[in-house]
Amino acid sequence: MPDRRVVISGLGVVTPLGIGIAEFWKHLLESHSSVAKVKRFDATGFDCHIAAELTGFSARPYLTHDNRKSIKVMAPGTEVAVGAAHLAVQDSKLVTPAANADGPDIPSGRLACNIGAGLICQDLDELGTAVNVAKTDGRFDMKAWGERGMVALPPLWLLKYLPNMLSCHVTILHGARGPSNTITCGDASGHLAIGEAWRHIRRDLADGALAGGAESKLNLMGMLRQSMLRRLCTRANDAPSTACRPFDEAHDGTVIGEGGGVVVMEEASVAARRGARVYAELAGVGCGCDPQAIDVLRPTVGGLGRAVKNALASAGVTPADVDLIVAHGTGVPGEDLAEAEAWRWALGQRVEAIPAVALTGAIGSLFAGAGGVQVATAAMAIHSGCIPPTVNFTRPAPGCELNLSSSARRAQIRCAVTGAFTVGGQSCACVLKRNEAS
Repeated sequence: MPDRRVVISGLGVVTPLGIGIAEFWKHLLESHSSVAKVKRFDATGFDCHIAAELTGFSARPYLTHDNRKSIKVMAPGTEVAVGAAHLAVQDSKLVTPAANADGPDIPSGRLACNIGAGLICQDLDELGTAVNVAKTDGRFDMKAWGERGMVALPPLWLLKYLPNMLSCHVTILHGARGPSNTITCGDASGHLAIGEAWRHIRRDLADGALAGGAESKLNLMGMLRQSMLRRLCTRANDAPSTACRPFDEAHDGTVIGEGGGVVVMEEASVAARRGARVYAELAGVGCGCDPQAIDVLRPTVGGLGRAVKNALASAGVTPADVDLIVAHGTGVPGEDLAEAEAWRWALGQRVEAIPAVALTGAIGSLFAGAGGVQVATAAMAIHSGCIPPTVNFTRPAPGCELNLSSSARRAQIRCAVTGAFTVGGQSCACVLKRNEAS
């Protein structure tokens, strides 16, 4: 593999806690929580009535005049990806081919795009209208569906719900014609997408990339699925801001959040040539899986410990070099315990001395959107010398003794590792280092 270093030069996040890295970081350091009663639909029929809802967000301000109509075929997760990518490019001051086809910082064919996505739930009102006209004598009729129901759907209906639409819209808007892919591996999707972009640049297949993940599960079907998996917090409907408590002795489940993050990645010399501010170097990536996780009701972390070990090895560092852990921390008791055990297995006894942070108390579970925000958090912590608090953490649950804090901490961070896993058995970890030039 060519000796090509990859740096992170732009951070774009869209979360209920804040839009843009500056607003997100400010509210995170202040220990704010964005969890509240669900307003988008009536959730009282569920055991969980709360979520971290992204209110009032639209991708419209991030679209060019020529692309405004495309918002009609964007699902909520796609809008998040478009917004996060725009904010990341803006933060990096990167001139993309779409902005200046004659003088981009990275040629169109050398700009990659990899974005993690989840299962995109169809608009039930939109689908319900079509189903309603496909009935015969009050019952759904498959023949009538073919004759009348499908015709009642908007002509470009399918384009709204394909997972690859996230990266599709981002590549169009930024003129990226290099390697592009969509990864749909649940909560691990964002880390995996960033890892693939890292390999593209390392292997000289691209000079830069937009990578991360985005998702919105805050809909009736998303809430139903998480309820059936018994993953949601059900005991804090009257105190939503304190509901999600990763690794805490009072953890009772997760809450659905929506949002995501995209980072701008560049080959180090490309970033240096244009005088880019560098947040951190992405030095290593590792993956793991657990085939036994086909039993989705059994707590598992998809081989996260193996993913962390592989990431450290690819970065050429040891547990002694790690100064920060950005954990996944869903707040589901069995998953928290399994994750803490994975970090302990990968990092040894030193795990209790390494400062750690989990974000779900502040923003809920972002699923495919989690990885982009976690990597952005690690990069920002290295750049700013500040470790954000773990919102709602007081005392660790037995077996979950990570070095978490409810307060922000100052620290010189040379090396950070962040990892995520998914129900179903995949995991990925990324190692970030302080940039040599910083």
